Amino acid sequence: MNFIVRSARREDLKQLMELARQFTLLNLPADKNVIGKKIDKSIASFEGKVSANEAEYLFVLEDTSDGFIAGSSQIVGKKGNEKKPAYSFQILKKERFSKDLGIGFIHQVLRLRIETDGAAEVGGLVLDRGYRRLPEKLGKLMSLIRFLYIALDRQRFGKMIHSEMAPPLTEEGRSEFWEALGRRFTGMPYAEADALSQQNKGFIEDLFPEEDIYLALLDSRARLVMGRVAEETQAAEYMLKKIGFEATDEVDPFDGGPHLKAEIDNIPLIKNGRKFCVNKGEAPHYNRVGYLAIMEDGEFFGCQSAYMQDDSGVYLPEKTKKILKLKEKSEIFLSPME
Repeated sequence: MNFIVRSARREDLKQLMELARQFTLLNLPADKNVIGKKIDKSIASFEGKVSANEAEYLFVLEDTSDGFIAGSSQIVGKKGNEKKPAYSFQILKKERFSKDLGIGFIHQVLRLRIETDGAAEVGGLVLDRGYRRLPEKLGKLMSLIRFLYIALDRQRFGKMIHSEMAPPLTEEGRSEFWEALGRRFTGMPYAEADALSQQNKGFIEDLFPEEDIYLALLDSRARLVMGRVAEETQAAEYMLKKIGFEATDEVDPFDGGPHLKAEIDNIPLIKNGRKFCVNKGEAPHYNRVGYLAIMEDGEFFGCQSAYMQDDSGVYLPEKTKKILKLKEKSEIFLSPME
């Protein structure tokens, strides 16, 4: 075990900048000031100095052999509140029938939905290209460990959790869905509108139509990508669905990407895990493998490790205890791997 997932620190800024340069992501832009503010807010959130509704948590994947930051992921405490509503298109069906002609149609329509009391959100998962396809399955590790933080600090999260899946874009980074719909009502290109939405989404409510939008009126290319997941995001979608996330009847108003939701307490990592004390010494053998996490002095640490459990607690390899700086009787949250 050479990798841990931990809360981001200020000294991670330079490496996170280098990681961000590999991608074109709005929630991790290659902007020193933006990432610096994200780290500061994350530190305050982990320390409980930000309200649960406005908290944002930034995790990093560290290669403990050399301190290299190989990836990052995020949790937002609430996606959509009174100060910053969240927007989506709800997909509905409308029946239209003509008695005179004796024919009818069932149309799909989009209705703008404004959320001011939203669920928590997971997202922003990125992995350095040099660390992909390793046997440790680091993308999976980084995605799943963050749910253990929710279990450790359960009172700061509501009932549901949400995730937005990235849809297919053109090679130039253009969204066919946005071109057919959003651009016509805002006059802005996709990248500009999506970037603006990170600071202020009010223009969506101001400029998008209040009336239902019939999908039949959209360009066929827009209808084709709506609700679909980009090829590079399919593994993340599969992983989330495997732990209980399900598709909703909503899509992103910018690019038509699908939304997933799950009930937090039904996620196996949370439902099947519990807190244990770490026993002194080592076990004669380790017969199980699980995900474990701890909060220590306002910082989060998590990893995958072998362990042995008995009535007094759990035994962990010395390597695991050393990397996570565990002490005798340290309290950890542990969830067995299926």
